[in-house]
Amino acid sequence: MEEGGRTGLTALEVAALFLASLFLAPLAQTVPPYATAPALLFVACLMATSLGAIHWDEPTEYIPALTIALMIPLSYSIATGIGLGFIAYVALKLLSGRVHEINAASAAIAGAFLLKLIFA
Repeated sequence: MEEGGRTGLTALEVAALFLASLFLAPLAQTVPPYATAPALLFVACLMATSLGAIHWDEPTEYIPALTIALMIPLSYSIATGIGLGFIAYVALKLLSGRVHEINAASAAIAGAFLLKLIFA
């Protein structure tokens, strides 16, 4: 948003691309799952490079990050992995007495994911 997108042209372009995706989705479904595996592996390698930016000396920071990195492939769900990471982040900050470091949005997302895991 810093670089642009203030005129509404960005929203129109995204809307047009979403409309086009309605017609191209059946074409994308014809690609067999084994053909997408190399691309997913490449994306995973790109994501793994960001693990070096984690503060490894702070457990309340690296435990949620590792929870996300491990639970996405183990649960076969990106949303579940990220949700468990949010829950771990908020829980660790609460248990360590660092309540002031918890963002209200992070707490709300963690609460929503916790409710989803309990009731779904």
